[in-house]
Amino acid sequence: MRRRASLLQRLHIDGLLLLLLLILAAGGLFVLYSASGKDVDMLIKQASSFGIGLLLMLFIAQLEPRFMARWVPLAYLAGLGLLVVVDVMGHNAMGATRWINIPGVIRFQPSEFMKILMPATIAWYLAKRSLPPRLKHIAISLLLIGIPFALVVRQPDLGTSLLILVSGAFVLFVAGLRWRWILGAVAALVPVALGMWYFILLQYQKQRVLTFFDPESDPLGSGWNIIQSKAAIGSGGVFGKGWLLGTQSHLDFLPESHTDFIIAVLGEEFGLVGICLLLLVYLLLIARGLVITVQAQTLFGKLLAGGLTMTFFVYVFVNIGMVSGLLPVVGVPLPFISYGGTSMVTLMAGFGLLMAIHTHRKWIAHV
Repeated sequence: MRRRASLLQRLHIDGLLLLLLLILAAGGLFVLYSASGKDVDMLIKQASSFGIGLLLMLFIAQLEPRFMARWVPLAYLAGLGLLVVVDVMGHNAMGATRWINIPGVIRFQPSEFMKILMPATIAWYLAKRSLPPRLKHIAISLLLIGIPFALVVRQPDLGTSLLILVSGAFVLFVAGLRWRWILGAVAALVPVALGMWYFILLQYQKQRVLTFFDPESDPLGSGWNIIQSKAAIGSGGVFGKGWLLGTQSHLDFLPESHTDFIIAVLGEEFGLVGICLLLLVYLLLIARGLVITVQAQTLFGKLLAGGLTMTFFVYVFVNIGMVSGLLPVVGVPLPFISYGGTSMVTLMAGFGLLMAIHTHRKWIAHV
């Protein structure tokens, strides 16, 4: 007997995902207001970005996965084209060329889009092949990943380039990559890391790695951010100092308090309880994404949902690990909390894909 879909399912909206995203966005605006020094303009821009992202998410959710798969190759090529434009004539800010700036219209970061296009491209490619993927298919997938990775490294943006690499690699993993290839990749990390150290990483990026091992070696220079971040989190205790009462951010001890290090503001003002509540919402989002992955009825949908969910986990893990001193500082924002328009819209688009995969199923049950 056919089971009727609910109203939300007919509208292609996953209610739990939508609720969790609204909670995150509201909490993020709450923290951002304090982290930005009560900057109302920044708050309005972030809220506007979430609104645009929400509309985009709802639009993408209406698209059938099979329809989206047909357009993935063209979207991938368009993303590469934008990265080339950035490389040739991109907007430079703070020593990095990562943006396309159309004066008076918009400024955006094309590399953010590749965090979505990359797993979609690998899922599209592998869904047409027999699984587990053969060596030839793995090599082609790595080439598809490597081109945008190299273009983003040139900007330079190590954090985003690694997320692009990971997002594609996770789809390979979900596709059933053989353990011998996984172990081979792990073994190759050492020579790859050495090669990046000597031939790719810039001096400030090397300094970040060295600071990770010993922040106290340069407490007033490269170690300043992480030292102040840990001081802010530690001073919050269990319940925090209270909203708008943090000292590290409001007295400008903590740089980038509204972007990469915003969880330090959260920890100082809301303490361990606030951080645990945030982690709980993230955990529920990731769990929901894994459920959608398991229930996906097409190979493309299963690969894409798995890749997007695991990439979102890496987003959260890397930012929190970076701010707490467990990982080197690589410039990865905290999803839905850190300030950033392009990042917000891209994240919402990713959850729109998850909703599309989940709600375009055949709702049939046997009794």
